[in-house]
Amino acid sequence: MLIAGVDEAGRGPCLGPMVLAIATIEKKEEDLLLEIGVKDSKLLAAKERVRQLSLLKGTLYEFKHTAVKAHEIDTLREKEKKSLNEIEAMRVGTLLNALKKKPEIVYVDSPDIIQENFAKRIRKYISFDTTLKTEHKADSNYPIVSAASIIAKVERDRLIEKLAAKHGEIGSGYSHDAVTIKYLKDFIAKNKCLPTFARKSWITSQNMLSAEFQKKLGEYK
Repeated sequence: MLIAGVDEAGRGPCLGPMVLAIATIEKKEEDLLLEIGVKDSKLLAAKERVRQLSLLKGTLYEFKHTAVKAHEIDTLREKEKKSLNEIEAMRVGTLLNALKKKPEIVYVDSPDIIQENFAKRIRKYISFDTTLKTEHKADSNYPIVSAASIIAKVERDRLIEKLAAKHGEIGSGYSHDAVTIKYLKDFIAKNKCLPTFARKSWITSQNMLSAEFQKKLGEYK
């Protein structure tokens, strides 16, 4: 029986993309993931995630990932009135439909308060029948979801490093990261706008732009 796990990385940051990943494996081989040491990616150091990913590539039946860029998130939220949960469900559907072999059971880390509701969202976007198990903390409770979590996190880290190489140190992209906030403040002060890879619909971004606008008005008083 083929099973799949799905998780995301970068759901909440004000900078950079959200990455979703899917991993599949035969149920009888799932213990191989435990031998690798998979866990929720947040519990692993960056080097360990990279080490495990190299092993996962030779162990999983199949895996894929997709990035939702900041401007895509903004467009879907503001123009199409999609919630972040709905956006995530749409991309989970895309990943599932793209698999060469379809899994019989899919375990998904659920962002919905009522965890089962995420399965209803996903089902609208998939083209085949499967059992969807959407649960809170699935990335800790199911090794195959832990594997997807690692794939998503390593890919998002790679994309953030790529942005930093082009734009300078931007930190993790999260609003609690002092490096990220300093980068945003400096960029806005210099350019009077947000960087292209900022999520403009995020309250952090809006508040920082508003603060710069108010400071500018104060110069004319």
